[in-house]
Parts: sequence; C-alpha cells; structure tokens
Amino acid sequence: MKLNKLIPAAFSLAAGTLPAVAGTTAPQKPNVLFIIVDDLRPELGCYGKDYIKSPNIDRIAKEGMVFDRAYCQQAVCSPSRSSVMTGTRPDTTKVWDLVTHFRKAIPDVVTLQQNFKNNGYFVQGMGKVFHGGYDDPQSWSVPWQVPKAVKYAIEANRVLDGRQYEGEPDGDGPKKSSGKPNSRGPAFEGADVPDDTFQDGKVGELAVSTLQELSKKKEPFFLAVGFIKPHLPFVAPKKYWDLYDPATIKLAPNKFYPKDAPDYAIRKGANEVKNYDGIPATGSIPDDIARQLKHGYYAAVSYTDAQVGMVLDELKRLGLDKNTVILLWGDHGWKLGEHDAWAKHSTCENDANAPLILSVPGMKNAGMHTDALVEFVDIYPTLSELAGLPLPSHLEGVSLKPLLDNPKRPWKAAAYSQYPRTQNGGLMGYSMRTDRYRFTVWVNDKDHTKVDAIELYDHQTDPQENVNVAKDPAKAKLVEQLMEQWKKGWQGAKPPVVTAKWWQLWK
Repeated sequence: MKLNKLIPAAFSLAAGTLPAVAGTTAPQKPNVLFIIVDDLRPELGCYGKDYIKSPNIDRIAKEGMVFDRAYCQQAVCSPSRSSVMTGTRPDTTKVWDLVTHFRKAIPDVVTLQQNFKNNGYFVQGMGKVFHGGYDDPQSWSVPWQVPKAVKYAIEANRVLDGRQYEGEPDGDGPKKSSGKPNSRGPAFEGADVPDDTFQDGKVGELAVSTLQELSKKKEPFFLAVGFIKPHLPFVAPKKYWDLYDPATIKLAPNKFYPKDAPDYAIRKGANEVKNYDGIPATGSIPDDIARQLKHGYYAAVSYTDAQVGMVLDELKRLGLDKNTVILLWGDHGWKLGEHDAWAKHSTCENDANAPLILSVPGMKNAGMHTDALVEFVDIYPTLSELAGLPLPSHLEGVSLKPLLDNPKRPWKAAAYSQYPRTQNGGLMGYSMRTDRYRFTVWVNDKDHTKVDAIELYDHQTDPQENVNVAKDPAKAKLVEQLMEQWKKGWQGAKPPVVTAKWWQLWK
C-alpha cells in the first residue's frame, strides 16, 4: 500500500509538475520568476557576508537553495547571457565579445524563453536580460521592455557623461568616436532621490504591474526581470549609501598581480573603472577612492535588492508565490580591487564565480546550501525540467534538480569557464575549476594543441589565487594529471547518474 502511494508521487516529482489544485485533476504548471543581476558577486548575506545588506535576496535563499560554487561560462555580459539563454557554451554560440549575436552561429536554436513559450507559457521580459541592444524578439510573447531613465541624478554628472571619449571601451559598450579619455560621468553617485529615478527602480515597478496582469491570465508565465546595478557606475539613492559606514569597509587584501601568472591572465591597465571621471587613468586606485568605490558597489547591491523585494512582495500579495519557481543569478562576478583590478574579463575565481539561488515551492531542502560545482549553462535544463517541459537535444548543461533533493550528492567533477585574449596572435584561456584547484590552459585560438601558458592555483592553500604554481617542479605530476582531466572537457565532467530503485521509493 505504501509503495502504491509513493510511486505516483515520485513520477509527478520527476515530471517537474506541482500538485494538482483542489477541484482539478491536472497538475498545475509552475510559473517562473527569472531574475538577473548585472556584475553581482557572491557577496551577499545569504553567502555568509553579513556586512552586506541584502534582506530580499536572502528571502529567496531562505525559501530556496544557495549554490555556493556556481560558475559562468565567460565573465562578461553578452557571452554569459547568451550561454544561459541558449543552454550552450561560448564556443557553440560563437559569442566571445559584445558585438556578436548568437543567432549568427546558431540561427535556429530554441532559447530558454522560447522553450517555455513553445510549451504554453506566456513569456515576458524587461530590463537587461539579453545584453543591451542584442535582444531576441522570437524569445518573447510580447516585446521586451526597457524603461527609460537617467544614469545620474545630478545634472553636472549627466553633463560629464554626455561627453565623447576615446580609447579602449570598458567591455560593456561600444567605443565612442572622439574626445578625451576618462570622460564618462563619475564612477559613483549617491543623490537623495527616489528609487524610480533610475532604471532599476522603474524595472521593479514595471515588474509589479506586469505581475498584476499576468495573474489574470489562464496560462502560466515566465517573467524575466533584469537589473543593471551594481554595474558601473555605482549609482544608488543616498539612503542605500547610508546603510554602510565607510570606515568599516575593508579593501581587497591582495592588491597585486598573481605571482608567476602570464601577463595577460588579468587585464592590466584596462580596468573598467578607469573609463570614469575622477579615476586615475594609470596606476593603482588610491585607497581613499577604492573605499568610495566599494561603498558605492555595496550601496548599488542594496538598491537592487530593494527592487527585488518589491517584486517578491507583489508576488506574495497576489498569491502567486505558492506556484512560482524563483531563480536569481548574477551574470558573472567582478573584482573590487583584487589583483589590483576593478573589472571582470578573466577566468579567475572572482570573475567566474557568481550567485545562483533557486527556490521551488514546497522544496524539502529550503534554506540549505550546496557546494556542488555547477555551471550557468545548467540553468536552462533545470528550469525546463522543473516545469515538466521537454529538453532540446542541443543543451550542453545538466539539470540541477537532483541537487534540490540531495545537495550533498556526487556531482560534476569540474566547472568550465573561458576568456579570449589578443596577445601572441590570439589566445583562448580555458579554465577548469575542480573541487580543489583552478587549472587554466591558454592555447592558440586557432590551434588548441598549441599551449602558450598554464595557470594552477590550489584553493586549499591559496583561495585568493595569488600564486600560480604550474611551473613548480613539485607540481609536475599534478599538472600532468589535471591536463589529462582538462583535455576531456566539460563532457568528461558530467555528474554520475543515480537511478532510483523501487526499494528506494519504498523507504
């Protein structure tokens, strides 16, 4: 009798559907609230950083699961987002920069949003979801929306930002034609203005009104909400700056380049922040400015957190929270002075590791963490499986659903990230993060058998990745072993398959 009751329940769970609503016979498809935050580090209350004020993101974590070791596939906006939305890696999307659309290489790919739309969902998006200017109209049921707003509240800062500049772009926008370097607006601002002065406040309000409309629809919804802060400039209303005492803000302990790393591993002198007014164009950032920058970043995180809270409150007020899967992720990490850099654009831990939090109504392990190695390319199959949707054959990640049931179960042997460089005729750094090591091999981007350099960092003794030990003779055998694992690629790092037996269901 017990077995007869358990097996149907197990099959329903495997299909990814929620229990039937009272008075109906069909299981109810879950809604999906898909939240993206730009340049967000795993530096939040729910990640054990209690000096960060992130109560609303922490609410998702309390009702969900926190993935402590989640990695993007390339640490810059468009490649990372293209990878997540297509469920494929940068070498498949051919998106390694900010000027290529994934449809050029894979024109017929079914995106994450499309998979939901093609299976009966109403799919809507707002804010920064795909990289700015590179939307994908066929992914949405209605046109994607980006509310217009000022970048700065203070008029003088808007004037500064209106000037043209020259030189290398910051990695998130096209190069302007002429003018002076460092002629963008300031890198931070804290004016006493309402939240809806800026884009994220308007996106939060739009998400609230959209939820009200979606609650009236018969079909389930997939709502993508993209926030641009804490991306530079670190602009947030003053009340969020007031949450932090600058005297208590600690600066990066490793304000130096990794010892014995190739000189292109982390971009020197092209730090994103140096394109902003008031930031020295050369050399290290002085400590007083560095503290202001970190203060601004923290304020911007709390500002975005407040907008997330507004959306969560409305979801609950409408009673939609009981049937909505919530996923929040940061598109990549960001260096706040680590390795004397203020940017992403590398394969290092600070850039590749980013937040991933998933909440499913009724999940048994709510509030737990997992240290399983997971990748953002896993997001597509995970959400699709949770909604009981078919998985397209092109996917290059795996569903994280088994980890929701058992966060300590054996999982991937490694997570993979990559980043291109123009040095030495063109290189691609392929980085493998195992349980203990980060192992990066820089190869010729046309001939991957030609190795230009190797990086090896032991996270057991060097979690900040400060010393590359790849050339240490004592590590030669380890380098050889990791190279063999690296050559197998992501296909060789898939998690072991565990098949449930009938007597497991009986227990």
